[in-house]
Amino acid sequence: MMRSLFSGVSGLKVHQTKMDVIGNNIANVNTVGFKSSSVTFADIFYQTSQSASGPNAATGAGGQNAKQIGLGAAMGAIAVNITGQGGSQRTDNPFDLMINGDSFFVVNKGGTNYFTKAGNFNVDEAGTLVNSAGYPVMGWQADSDGKIQKERVSALHVMASENMSTPPEATTQSTFFGNINEEDEMFRKDAPNNYIPVQMSFYDSLGYEYQILFKVTQSTATAQAGTRQYTMTLDSIMKDGEALDGVVGNPPPAVELTFNTTDEPTNGTPPVEPGGLISVSGANVNGKQMQIIFGNSIPAAKDITVDLSQLTNYGSASTIDSKTGDSEGVGKGKAPGEMSRLGVQTDGKIVASYTNGDQRILGQIAVAKFANAAGLEKIGENLYAETLNSGKFNGIGEDITADGGKFTTGVLEMSNVDLSTEFVDMITTQRGFQANSRIITVSDSMLEELINLKR
Repeated sequence: MMRSLFSGVSGLKVHQTKMDVIGNNIANVNTVGFKSSSVTFADIFYQTSQSASGPNAATGAGGQNAKQIGLGAAMGAIAVNITGQGGSQRTDNPFDLMINGDSFFVVNKGGTNYFTKAGNFNVDEAGTLVNSAGYPVMGWQADSDGKIQKERVSALHVMASENMSTPPEATTQSTFFGNINEEDEMFRKDAPNNYIPVQMSFYDSLGYEYQILFKVTQSTATAQAGTRQYTMTLDSIMKDGEALDGVVGNPPPAVELTFNTTDEPTNGTPPVEPGGLISVSGANVNGKQMQIIFGNSIPAAKDITVDLSQLTNYGSASTIDSKTGDSEGVGKGKAPGEMSRLGVQTDGKIVASYTNGDQRILGQIAVAKFANAAGLEKIGENLYAETLNSGKFNGIGEDITADGGKFTTGVLEMSNVDLSTEFVDMITTQRGFQANSRIITVSDSMLEELINLKR
């Protein structure tokens, strides 16, 4: 009977432990990135009153099984459902991230790296990406060209002062496009100006924006048969809506544009189709490009190459316009830019957008993988620490896309606690606890009966 008392006590203890685990699971049903645990029991030492014996052919006696009395239950294991994906909660916060895969975020607490599934991040006063407890999120840095340097993980200072702005660049290329119609009303002699105005913008090296006004007039030169000529004159340069004196020069620079007006392509390599630009002539001309040379008139401006090859001379309306940069956008220049937005791509790269149209990669969030993720040790604050049975973190981390995983932005992974399972386990645990308490009660009654035999 004493053995049954101790067995009952051991049963009470293990069921109490299981209830503690169930209570913790339910308490964390809404904890971001929480992984539920489950308890398994094991029987413990047995008292053997008779060992097993085999059959004896000489005596004709049969074999007998061992006679053992169990001494109760013990806790076998507390297993963490580390691979079970929790539900997704949409937040629309660009720094809320969910890992699709078995990887872990890496955060640093007091110089030691820890691991978490909770992706509720934000940026602190120093511009560092941190988790809800203020621990820096670790990743890889980007060089000045935006290339990721996959070295040992370090804190991501995404909003550090050097990342808050981008420098200006001077315009070095510009492109004119559109159509010039010889019958445009602007060319009539009784028209107020007798020219078609075209405006071109550019930036100097300090980021100041200027506008150049060109005038396109019908040329007074005698054109060859099958061609038509127009004169493009640089009229004025403006800054902040005011013309700059002494910049254009006297007479102002001008070029002659010659177009094909026949219904056959002109001779040449390549031949020019009807309505196309045959040639550009004048000072500082190279092929179908003209050079705008500022000299010392605007010290911070660079010379600009203007591509005129896209102009046409069709019978449709005149629609001359310009854009900075060449056909691929090279050399367009830009004003100074201030950071306007931060975002995280599915591969963890952090991209900043600026008011001048620039985009820069500031770094990449790295992840950690373990041979036995269930061997990690929970230390609170949604953090896990590596153990001898989990495998070691190499200090460098991995790209989440290496095994087909990805980040989902604006979404958090919630707890993977299944309430229906927890409630069923709670019922069975409660009944087990009651049954073991009944063992103690009945054993106590039997002892009482035994004591009463003396009366």
